[in-house]
Amino acid sequence: MFPVELILVPVIVIGLPWLVLHYITKWKTAPTLTNDDETLLDDLYQLARRLEDRVETVERLVAVDHPDFRRQQQLTDGSSMAPLAELREAAKLRSR
Repeated sequence: MFPVELILVPVIVIGLPWLVLHYITKWKTAPTLTNDDETLLDDLYQLARRLEDRVETVERLVAVDHPDFRRQQQLTDGSSMAPLAELREAAKLRSR
């Protein structure tokens, strides 16, 4: 058992702290969002909101001409607008 203890002790005492400190350093030097990135994200969010408004307008116009449109859309489209609603909430909180 002597060789196992001889290898295990340095691994625990030296290897583990080195591994933890290594990845902490990597984490701290990782790139973060710059002001340009945040501006781009805000612009993309505004564009997504405008496009959503346009799609809703088109859907309303089609629904006026074809009353079955909403029902057909609900049957075929199981997706939800929840992610966009979450983005709206985040934007409201950030603007306060």
